[in-house]
Amino acid sequence: METDTSPVRFDTKIAVLLREDLAGWQRLNVSAFLVSGIAAANPDLIGAPYADADGTGYLPMFGQPVLVFAGTKETLRTAHTRALDRGLALSIFTADLFATGNDHDNRAAVGAVGRNDLDLVGLALHADRKLVDKVVKGARMHP
Repeated sequence: METDTSPVRFDTKIAVLLREDLAGWQRLNVSAFLVSGIAAANPDLIGAPYADADGTGYLPMFGQPVLVFAGTKETLRTAHTRALDRGLALSIFTADLFATGNDHDNRAAVGAVGRNDLDLVGLALHADRKLVDKVVKGARMHP
């Protein structure tokens, strides 16, 4: 059986933008939280469940890549503004959330701060790939 090895080109893009000064464990934690928001808001992005050759089943995942970018605090602020100005839905993670331990306190911490004063450490969005490129312009691929 012949396998098609040509690259798949998606019309949309899933992107995570992280502040470059985060510790390793913070980058991983923030990324996991952010993409959960994308999955919850876009169930059509989830592929079929996986199974190994022995028939053991595994949970489904996104059907397209998740691109992870890094940038400065200002890069995140600019991307946040660009996304909101374009009416794009996004998930956010603020520095305050490192001090909370549950969803209720997370939402309260975000709700206590105005949009322009959020101490953003990460954001994620899913949209048309050209729009996502405009939002994350100035960020670099995460090392």
